[in-house]
Amino acid sequence: MPDTRRTDLVLLLVALVWGSSYLTAKNATEAVPVLVVLFVRYLISALAVVPLVLAAARRGRHRWTREEVRIGSVLGVTQAAVLVLETYGVTRTSAANAGLLISLTLVITPLLDRTGGRGRVPPRFYLAAGMCVGAVGLLTAGHGLRAPGAGDALILTAAVVRAGHVVLVGRLTAGSPVRALQLTSVQMAVGAGLCLVPAAGGLPSLAQASAGTWSRLVYLALFCSVFAFLAQTWAIQRTSAGRASLLLGTEPVWAAAIGIGLAGEHFTLFTALGAALMVAGTYWGQSIERAHRTAPAAVEPADTHPSTPLSSTPT
Repeated sequence: MPDTRRTDLVLLLVALVWGSSYLTAKNATEAVPVLVVLFVRYLISALAVVPLVLAAARRGRHRWTREEVRIGSVLGVTQAAVLVLETYGVTRTSAANAGLLISLTLVITPLLDRTGGRGRVPPRFYLAAGMCVGAVGLLTAGHGLRAPGAGDALILTAAVVRAGHVVLVGRLTAGSPVRALQLTSVQMAVGAGLCLVPAAGGLPSLAQASAGTWSRLVYLALFCSVFAFLAQTWAIQRTSAGRASLLLGTEPVWAAAIGIGLAGEHFTLFTALGAALMVAGTYWGQSIERAHRTAPAAVEPADTHPSTPLSSTPT
């Protein structure tokens, strides 16, 4: 298989895995508390990644530098905040809605990011953002126009926090020789530490967890976190920023398809219109921002993290 097709398939698989994480997390939280789900997810992820770091150290590399520990600790806190909001949110809304609403991150991030000397995004970017806002209204309309429910509001908040996390990743890692694997391992360890105490009271529930629940927890940790991150990093090194963003941007489409197809979540005319508007708005906004950022007049360094490989939460 040609390298381009192989890389495309890997990126599509990452998007599919992340899209499936919403329904997986929703089902897991029906058996054990949210914070227990997050603690186990972080713990399994850390136990899987740390041996990879130690193996690299045996080849003469440093295990972790002070800079990696410092940056990873900060990003571990913001990443944990995103996952807490997302996971609590998906328990109170549909997996399809969660996957579509979280894609607002793509248009919120450029509004928060003022690095690179490009200043404000072009006015037409706000038209794309407006399309996404309209999509939110349609997605949360149900059988009649209404305000977003508690779950929708939590996912929308998660999208804002996730955008801030993306911007923070760019700022903290710019010009810093941090390594992706080491940085990720620190974030996983920090997340596990943050969730341990609040999850402690619910840990006994794991003793009654079924094999299906444990398989979901392992899937969230090894596939939605470890595999997706490493595969994304590998693929982004072998393709263009635009192509990677386009393929990874299919995550909300997979989330909606899985939620509706496998969980039988309600699919109305409002949902269909909202989904179409959200996907179109995020893709349009992403293309506008990318063109603005890479215009010839830009006085900025090359795009070293085109699809924010360190920031894509592992959702």
